[in-house]
Amino acid sequence: METSLRYGVDSKALKIHAKERFSIDSSTHLQVHGELDTRIGAPSYASAMIRHFYPNFSASLGVGLQYDKHEKVRYFVRGKKGFPVTNDGLISFNVKGRCDADKEFKKRNSKAAAEVSWSIFNFHREQDVRFRIGYEVITKVPYLQIRENNWTLNADMNGKWNVRFDL
Repeated sequence: METSLRYGVDSKALKIHAKERFSIDSSTHLQVHGELDTRIGAPSYASAMIRHFYPNFSASLGVGLQYDKHEKVRYFVRGKKGFPVTNDGLISFNVKGRCDADKEFKKRNSKAAAEVSWSIFNFHREQDVRFRIGYEVITKVPYLQIRENNWTLNADMNGKWNVRFDL
């Protein structure tokens, strides 16, 4: 199980996040997420998704449902496609999208982004770093991610940010 501590400007509360993957076959797995909000002492988010990977195309597709304390149950579909820029795959151009809908399929939200990702292994001794610079197409907001081993910082041009520490 993957666990992390998360804190962001939008919630102002430390959250404990857990994720587990259950293999269905070599290219498909069931992925479940859960999040505990330490401010209210209750779960704030849960999600289950079937995710299929297409390794020959550097792509993935996922469908599932999620529950959060505000929107209740929502259904979603998401996809991601990577285009290697370098032969070693350390620099890539990624396109990703997501659409979710309420349980009556009336209220829909969509996201789409394009990003450049640069991974540097052994930046320093036993320290890997990844930089992502992207653009959220629908909201027209540029964003940045910096990841160093267990630490991740996400920020966008609207002033939203969050930090994550993987345990």
